[in-house]
Amino acid sequence: MINSQTIPLLSGHFGRRATVLLVVLAVLFVLAFYTVTDIDRLAHDPALGGLDYAGYAICHRITERSFTIAGRQMPLCARCTGMYLGVALAFMVLGLAGRFKWAQLPPAKVMGVLVGFIVLMGIDGVNSYTQFFPNFPHVYHPQNWMRLVTGMGTGLGMGVFILPALAQTLWRDYEWRPSLAGLRELFWLVALALIVVILVLSNQPFLLYVLGVISAVGVVAILTVINTMVLLLVTRRDARSVRWREAAVPLIIGLALAITEIAVVSILRFSLTGTMTGFPGI
Repeated sequence: MINSQTIPLLSGHFGRRATVLLVVLAVLFVLAFYTVTDIDRLAHDPALGGLDYAGYAICHRITERSFTIAGRQMPLCARCTGMYLGVALAFMVLGLAGRFKWAQLPPAKVMGVLVGFIVLMGIDGVNSYTQFFPNFPHVYHPQNWMRLVTGMGTGLGMGVFILPALAQTLWRDYEWRPSLAGLRELFWLVALALIVVILVLSNQPFLLYVLGVISAVGVVAILTVINTMVLLLVTRRDARSVRWREAAVPLIIGLALAITEIAVVSILRFSLTGTMTGFPGI
């Protein structure tokens, strides 16, 4: 464990990580432009089709509560889209800043704001749930943009909270620094999240395609992280990795478990409901 002072969120040498991210995003945008220009191709797109199962395993996928890409439903509902985009955004920003080994939770003020985001999603979720009961009063009319925003806030909190836990579980020489140093860093992370929200609400098919893929990948990513931590703790092999080469094995096993879990839950759910969207009667 290394104890050191914090450094600014976007400083440091992250050229290689940024290059890899830009290449991945460029490939996604090219694939998006190719796919969304043809409605039939979009409807039968194998990438979205596969990622639908990631959404199906953890999300209700009610059509009316989901955004669509030129009429094609996204892999996750509006709230889950925001949540797992938030997770993916937190992972990407903290990864670019070189903080995958930073094992300390943020200061109390930052944690308070992030917990507040989670509470807001809970309130909106309860209010939204009352729609299923026509005679039950609700505070305001639920809307997909609000589900997206509150989900995004919760996703940021999930990502910021879980990475320090992964660092302590995975690395032998983790660094005792907070994943977010203060409210200023949180402000910039929230600002980026709001830009992503605006991109989703722009309703541009090629943007929705890319963001839909990223949100579903966010599901796989967080399941992989959780599986990896549980695996290392159960086998008592936690805090042993020094280099990424050593960390690759538990992470790959965690990924394999995540894919297996998604497949099993999806098969069971489909066998019970017979639909990939919502539930019978909803």
